[in-house]
Amino acid sequence: MTIKALTLYEIQLTSHQPYHMSDGKTADSLPSLILKIDTDDGLTGWGELCPLPHYLESYPGGVLPALEDMAPVLIGADPVGPEALMSKLNMHLLGHVYVKSIIDIALWDITAKAANLPLYRLLGGLQQEEMPLYHSITCVAPEEMAAIARESYKSGIRQFQVKLGADQNWEADVARMRLVREAVGPGPLVYGDWNNGSTTLDAIRTARMISDMDVMLEQPCPTIEECASVKTSTGLPMKLDEAAYDMASLMQGYQAGCMDAVAIKLSKFGGISACRQARDFCAYIGSKMCIEDTWGSDVTTTAALHLGATTRARNLLNVCDLSGYVSPRLDEAGPTRKDGKIKIPHKPGIGITPNPDILGQPIASF
Repeated sequence: MTIKALTLYEIQLTSHQPYHMSDGKTADSLPSLILKIDTDDGLTGWGELCPLPHYLESYPGGVLPALEDMAPVLIGADPVGPEALMSKLNMHLLGHVYVKSIIDIALWDITAKAANLPLYRLLGGLQQEEMPLYHSITCVAPEEMAAIARESYKSGIRQFQVKLGADQNWEADVARMRLVREAVGPGPLVYGDWNNGSTTLDAIRTARMISDMDVMLEQPCPTIEECASVKTSTGLPMKLDEAAYDMASLMQGYQAGCMDAVAIKLSKFGGISACRQARDFCAYIGSKMCIEDTWGSDVTTTAALHLGATTRARNLLNVCDLSGYVSPRLDEAGPTRKDGKIKIPHKPGIGITPNPDILGQPIASF
């Protein structure tokens, strides 16, 4: 079996609610890139990449030229066993892990279809079919965020990510955390996420004012050293996200003692292959994981769910129903949330087939 064609599509995903984060970051309407890889045996693999603005070193306009550069390595290559082909791509083009993520996801889809197995069977086997979701609450007025939390709680959600810092007002962030914590009552997980947009001073002042509550902090500052300083000064548990993107940074976060939990995101690490290594390392050192992607619809959401389903429950903090935050859906038969959880599909491959009417005309083909 060899790869015979690559086809790239672009669709516009619109968030059901503008998604405000620290330091002026907003996700509202974003382009998502969809990659179709066809083989000479008639199998098709799908990948998806939706770069989040101001989040990582990635942007939609970089996908096509990087894919064009890698196309000669891909065309005619054996897609089964993605890690071997990804190794060749890594030697051919350094970096650009976000572009490689969309390729890697599609290759795993083909590999699992060639075996006539759902993807999770190739990633370690099913540890849990139903996984806990979190709800990410956009950074708006504290009272409005508390109302969103109450509604999500009614739907079964028991983990709440509270976005902080959009107005650069640490006292308002204190109110956000307190009101959401009160809205959902004792027991559910509540954590405040600055998306690395805070200073250590503001993060420490905020955290000390809420240190009497059962809460967690997420990536307040850009560097691991700064995050470790915030944790040391406050005693609250810490989740890393933006600063944890490869094996070296995971090791650094662990050694700094500020990685009680960590976000393992497909396009941040470079696809399923790299995330599987990260998953196994984090399970070994005892860090809980949120396994997801930066943004996107059904393909990337479901690909991440397969990795989450092969993770032991004690190590999996949560997953994310990204496709539930946006429209349009690529596949209306894709997984949907129910009672605060989401289930993995059991069809061969990733289990998602994008609707051609939604995809429209390709922007490129090789």
